Amino acid sequence: MDRHPRRWLILVVLCLSSLVLVVDNMVLTVSIPQIAADLGAGAEDIQWIIDSYILVFAGLLLTSGSLSDRFGRRKMMIIGLVVFGAASLVAAVADSPGQLIAGRVLMGVGGALVMPSTLSILITVFDDEERPKAIAAWSAVAMIGMIGGPVLGGALIAHFWWGAVFLLNVPVAVVAVIAAVVLMPESRGPWRRPDLPGMVLSMTGMTALVWSITVLPRDGITSPGTLGTLVVGVLALTGFAVRQVRTDSPMVPLKLFRNRVFTGASFSLVLLTFATGGLMLVLTQYLQFVLKFSATDTGLAFLPLAVASLVFNAVGAVLSKKVAPRVTTSAGMLIIAAGFGLLATLSVGDGFAKVALAMLVLGAGSGLAMPAASNALMGAIPGEHAGVGSALNDTIQQSGSALGVAILGAVLSSTFTGSMPTDTPAAGKHAITDALALAASTGDGGLAAAARDAFNTAASVTFTAGGISVLAAAGLTLVLMRDGRKTALAAGPVEGAAAEVEAEAEVVQRVG
Repeated sequence: MDRHPRRWLILVVLCLSSLVLVVDNMVLTVSIPQIAADLGAGAEDIQWIIDSYILVFAGLLLTSGSLSDRFGRRKMMIIGLVVFGAASLVAAVADSPGQLIAGRVLMGVGGALVMPSTLSILITVFDDEERPKAIAAWSAVAMIGMIGGPVLGGALIAHFWWGAVFLLNVPVAVVAVIAAVVLMPESRGPWRRPDLPGMVLSMTGMTALVWSITVLPRDGITSPGTLGTLVVGVLALTGFAVRQVRTDSPMVPLKLFRNRVFTGASFSLVLLTFATGGLMLVLTQYLQFVLKFSATDTGLAFLPLAVASLVFNAVGAVLSKKVAPRVTTSAGMLIIAAGFGLLATLSVGDGFAKVALAMLVLGAGSGLAMPAASNALMGAIPGEHAGVGSALNDTIQQSGSALGVAILGAVLSSTFTGSMPTDTPAAGKHAITDALALAASTGDGGLAAAARDAFNTAASVTFTAGGISVLAAAGLTLVLMRDGRKTALAAGPVEGAAAEVEAEAEVVQRVG
């Protein structure tokens, strides 16, 4: 393919568009206390402020990816940026929890339109020779946003007010929209009739599934709300799968799962993001409540992870020219498991050095494993489905992360409660935040020390569970993922897209 003359400027726009989504979600984590105090938001309000975005984002991903393939990837990205920017303004000036939740819902709509389009446009703009560099840059920016978000959020709150974390999105979205209109070519797959029943089923199923996973640790599996939404999610997703098999114009061609690389990468990513999703939940609390890091120091503690990830991303790209993708992916996952093992040995008296070492190990493994697994998945998807393929990648990772937060959160909570002294008051027995608040109000230093010890035990158990999940992912990778190029080509041509499959498989070989 001819190289687009403005491809590197287009990459800047794509990176900027994905960066604003990542940063926004991360800065929110350090803004919650100020939001709660200023808006008078209760625990249920805070949960909705956080979860409303995730629910809408996860529910719309597959639909937005399918729409971008049909109607234009640039068009969907621009619409998404406009919605996201406008919604951010609504959130910034909100004066009640309800208004902020409404803004977050609209932000989820915009984010779901933007995210699948960025990777699919990147794939169509860059040829197979330059694509590895472009994908590495795109991945690096997302990592920088994840690590830098809490630090940026802390700085904005310290000098302005909590609304600044949302207001920041508006000028970035405006610049990205203008640049997309001026610089970016339109791309789309061959026209196919929109699968409206499939869209409804996928949105219903994913939203219900993510919601049931989210409330599981709080309400339990036997709660009517949890069980009811879980049943709705399973039924809707089952109906979606049946619909995709029977329709002539499926949103997601399920025959992709016949490809061992696609299946192996999918399940490996679920297990990997299951562990890393739980990692962020547990480690941020551990650093602040047990090791007594400030919010800014907690953000900085993740810096070694980001640096190591960027370095080993490049190492993986070099190794992939000589080593099969499944070897690079599984090796990275084994290193990640070792990082979880280091975290499991943390104790109350440890300082920054041991945390930094664990972060370096986790970053090295992530730099090898995540790009290799993601690109193997994308490499098995024909070019005509680039949008929905990118959405599948995002959906798989979102689902794994949501499962990790829910299930590992439940492990953390139950282990903490079981590790607290039997005579602990009920108000301080179920969460370290409650225990420390009770200790502060009563001046009970013994309760605070017991809570930190119990959380240390609970975190160790949770990190061990995460490490086991990553080891399982490494095993699946070795069993299911073969050489990316050979497997993708052996799967045969997919309607009018055999050349695109080969090109994508080449990305897997080069990026690893």
